[in-house]
Amino acid sequence: MNLYSFILRKGDTGLQNNKLDLQKNKSEKYNKILNSAGAVFAEYGFYKATIAQIAARAGVADGTLYLYFKNKDDILYQFISFKTDVVFKKMRAAVEKGQNAEEKLRYLIRCHLEEFQNDKNMAIIFQSEVRYLRDIESQIKDISKMYLDLLSDIIEQGQVEGSMRQDLFVGLVKRFILGAVEGVISTWVSAAGRYDLVSMADPLVDLFLTGVRGE
Repeated sequence: MNLYSFILRKGDTGLQNNKLDLQKNKSEKYNKILNSAGAVFAEYGFYKATIAQIAARAGVADGTLYLYFKNKDDILYQFISFKTDVVFKKMRAAVEKGQNAEEKLRYLIRCHLEEFQNDKNMAIIFQSEVRYLRDIESQIKDISKMYLDLLSDIIEQGQVEGSMRQDLFVGLVKRFILGAVEGVISTWVSAAGRYDLVSMADPLVDLFLTGVRGE
């Protein structure tokens, strides 16, 4: 390799490093804006929140937000998409740790409650805001379907293992479980998170598996 080639190659490496730095900075700013938006939406509600409030919370100029998002609706849409991707990766990983259907169900519910307890802003937005916004109704349906599919797999495995009844109507059971978990989270949000949400995981699963009938 001659000196000219060495200089060119070194220059290319420098450009690549600069691009990586720019991408990293862009990603960090994007995530900061999303998290700031989550805090503002949770505090003021989606309709009352403003671009100016989000920008101020993120420590950027108002115009900077439009480099990443089209408008306030787009910020909410991407916030939900980003959080959903992160949470579902953790949920799937949690389910995979289970050796049988009951363990998988316990890991799933515990992970669900942990994620919402650890990100109260996300919990408030999902429970108090998004279900009333018609513009993102299809997005919420997609999220619900992913969760229900996880539950279907667990219930069907339980039926094969013999730990869950064969005569269960899977479509009803999985919606019952999702509704109960959402109800527990909603109650926790209404109580301003004053107790340990995750402590509800095992009692919930016990209720699903044994019901309320006395022996």
